[in-house]
Amino acid sequence: MSDLFQSAVVTGAGRGFGRAISAALVTSGIRVIGIARSHQELRAVQAELGAGFTPIAADATSEALAGDVLREHRPHLLVLNAGLTPHMAPVQEQTWETFSRHWHTDTRHVFTWTRAALLEPLAAGSVVISMSSGAALGGSPLSGGYASAKASIRYLRQYAEQEAQRAGLDIRFHTLLPDMTPAGGVGLVAADGYAARQGMDRETFVAGREQPVLTAEQVAKSVIAVAQDPESDAEYRVRGAGLRPVG
Repeated sequence: MSDLFQSAVVTGAGRGFGRAISAALVTSGIRVIGIARSHQELRAVQAELGAGFTPIAADATSEALAGDVLREHRPHLLVLNAGLTPHMAPVQEQTWETFSRHWHTDTRHVFTWTRAALLEPLAAGSVVISMSSGAALGGSPLSGGYASAKASIRYLRQYAEQEAQRAGLDIRFHTLLPDMTPAGGVGLVAADGYAARQGMDRETFVAGREQPVLTAEQVAKSVIAVAQDPESDAEYRVRGAGLRPVG
């Protein structure tokens, strides 16, 4: 990867996609500031990755945190991956609290860090990659407001790109939309929920979906591929078969 990317911030770095992304970046020689709520999960990642990984146990939706981290660490890459596991239930069995939870965490943290990236601003040539979901395109009827929260992340990217251009900032904004996969914590819960709805076990449900099944390592490679290519498209579906631009 380009020498420009000396440091990166990864939110939701304690497990799943965030952990895999952090590992791939550290392996590429990039210092990672990993943010998650769980001290225990972050300690495990640090034990695995060593000095190239700096853990910060905190709430990624915090505006003060975003500003402090950007000023102190001056990252060249933001990977906005944090999010909650959905409450899996049909809409009539949701409460407003369970239905709206992803707007208050997944969407809010992308808003917070995107805003901070524009206000600081990040250095010229920096990249912001926000993790949305394939559910933003096709919906997800058992996961409450998850799909709409992830769709809002797509709009935030568009708005940020427009404002960066208006301000003459050389910052790229991208969104990745991974397919459902048991390789991530959210996908594992979703696969179990939809499998049960169809009266089958998880393995049968996953086997009936598009093959090959997406892995966390593929998501990590996709992040690096998009970040290092100035000609990357704005948005990509991330599938087991590879990246596909969203038209």
